[in-house]
Amino acid sequence: MTITQIINKVKENNPNTDTKMLELAYEFAEEAHRGQKRRSGIPYIQHSLHTAFQLAQIKADINTVIAGILHDVPEDTDRTLADVKKEFGEDVYNLVKGITKLSKIKYRGVERYRESLRKMFLAMSKDLRVILIKFCDRLHNLRTLESLPEAKQQRIARETMEIYAPIAGLLGIWRLKWQMEDICFKYLYPDQYKKLEYKYEVEKKAERNQYSQKLKDILSQELDKHGIEYQLEDRFKHLYSIWQKMQNKDRQFDEIYDVFAIRVIVPTVADCYRTLGIIHATWKPKAGRIKDYIATPKPNGYRSLHTTVNGPENKAAEFQIRTREMHEESLYGIAAHWHYKQISGNQVKTQKQPAWVKEIIEIQRKAANTNEFISQLKLDVFGNRIFVFSPRGDVFDLPENSTPIDFAYLVHTEIGNKASGVMINNKIATLDTKLKNGDQVEIIIDKNRKGPNHDWLKFVTTNRAKDKIKHGEKVSRLDKLRRFIPGM
Repeated sequence: MTITQIINKVKENNPNTDTKMLELAYEFAEEAHRGQKRRSGIPYIQHSLHTAFQLAQIKADINTVIAGILHDVPEDTDRTLADVKKEFGEDVYNLVKGITKLSKIKYRGVERYRESLRKMFLAMSKDLRVILIKFCDRLHNLRTLESLPEAKQQRIARETMEIYAPIAGLLGIWRLKWQMEDICFKYLYPDQYKKLEYKYEVEKKAERNQYSQKLKDILSQELDKHGIEYQLEDRFKHLYSIWQKMQNKDRQFDEIYDVFAIRVIVPTVADCYRTLGIIHATWKPKAGRIKDYIATPKPNGYRSLHTTVNGPENKAAEFQIRTREMHEESLYGIAAHWHYKQISGNQVKTQKQPAWVKEIIEIQRKAANTNEFISQLKLDVFGNRIFVFSPRGDVFDLPENSTPIDFAYLVHTEIGNKASGVMINNKIATLDTKLKNGDQVEIIIDKNRKGPNHDWLKFVTTNRAKDKIKHGEKVSRLDKLRRFIPGM
């Protein structure tokens, strides 16, 4: 990796970027790390350059790329954070300071690990660009795991799967999430990885490519007829996500029909919907498999149209339709979102943080101690998420196994307190029903209801719902006391 490759990638993202400070950062880091080597034997500066290049690939801003080059300087050389501040300014200094704090996180037993996690989320909540640097640093470390002892390989892979990959998913940075997961899969479950890789890359590759080309040929003719500009790409499911689906749904490889999809990239939102119509006019759509994430984006900002059709030979074929901006945001998440805001004249710092980051801060504020913080965090934030809809089409993000009562308290405290029933997908259901992805949920309220039902605590999932139910019971008890004790 060279500094020229990084500069070229930064210029590709934004031709007007002044890269002089980038070159100075390279000279500074190269001199500081001179003579140092990684365990693999390569010069240490290569790790810094790979980290910075990955940041440029996900369209991080120039200061974040600079911080990527400098991220290990204060910890591993005789140059200090004060030196970084003097040479590169306050913003780069704060980023390098943040990543230096995160670099101290090591798996050293449960208690220390939990305390370190708390510090990591504190750093993230202040500036999310710090975690982008950590992701790219971690990804290059994963790519060089073979040079480490097996016990360390396992520790790093497991930590990545439990902590970094879920955060990448919540930030919508799927490109990094998939890469981290597939590398960790190889180290954590080597036998399953090899079997699946053989089936995916050897047994089925030619058949898959042939079918994909047939779909693209047919669709190209139809899009040309309608005068739509387009780019067609193959989107293949990553090995770990295939394996997960096989485990979760107890299916064989051949039973998973969305192993690949055709991605259609078009200029405008209007073209997205026109293309969807053309696909449905060409092949019969599968019922219940049309998802409009443009009209109702996922909470992490993901936007796209998805549809599955009965394609040639009556085989299922999935299509994803989006604009170029949507496509890059789907790969690079919040980093690409910031990139597009920047080139339109807004500054990175003006961007709002995702709701889940605010949720982390709120959990931390309420937690009595670190153990409680981590246990609540894993439940509320790092569990699998589901997305459900209100009757108005608003999308709500909840942990897996949430119930209508969890949903009601997420919408509004009073809706939770006065909930008496629920309609899920226009059908009456019980309040302890486990919600599923894509459910439309309508809470039926009783205006005369005095407060929550204690029995709800037996099935609710989120800490918000539990807190509100307990608070409602407390208020109800006080009201009863006031009625019986005059002057209270």
